[in-house]
Amino acid sequence: MLSNKSLYIHSMSVGLIMEAYAKKLKEDIEEYYIAGILHDADYEKFPDKHPNIIVDKLYKMNENKIAHAISCHYSKWNIKCKNNLDKYLLACDELTGFIVACSKVRPDGITSLKSKSVLKNLRKKSFAASVDRDEIYLGHTLIGVELSDHIDFIIEILKENSKILELKT
Repeated sequence: MLSNKSLYIHSMSVGLIMEAYAKKLKEDIEEYYIAGILHDADYEKFPDKHPNIIVDKLYKMNENKIAHAISCHYSKWNIKCKNNLDKYLLACDELTGFIVACSKVRPDGITSLKSKSVLKNLRKKSFAASVDRDEIYLGHTLIGVELSDHIDFIIEILKENSKILELKT
């Protein structure tokens, strides 16, 4: 269990977005959801070993597909994406965190957030400076979805789940 509330909310957000994409793609909903919620499961306690701890546990449990997706959810680790699960996890991780950051600086939170505003903030290097913009651009390219459409999809899922994710509305 994650004790860091922001990391917990991020993991739940990515899980719900992955679940929604699985439905849209007619992929394994449970597999996508689990990959989303577990992708940062070891980050809080073992940031220097992330994602190796959770990946090793998943391989030992014979959850090879989920383990591989988590092992390549950041391109700088140089592990190639093999399938949609891998690609969508990479495409959703950084961007979801960025969209949540965008919602936090708005008076009405996620309620009226649009892709135009997110794209504007992406161009500001000082806004959410720790977010790797290259990962965001690579992600939408990997899944073959226009960035604004990808952003709109994520915003919609976050809005639908704003209460359980404790997002400001």
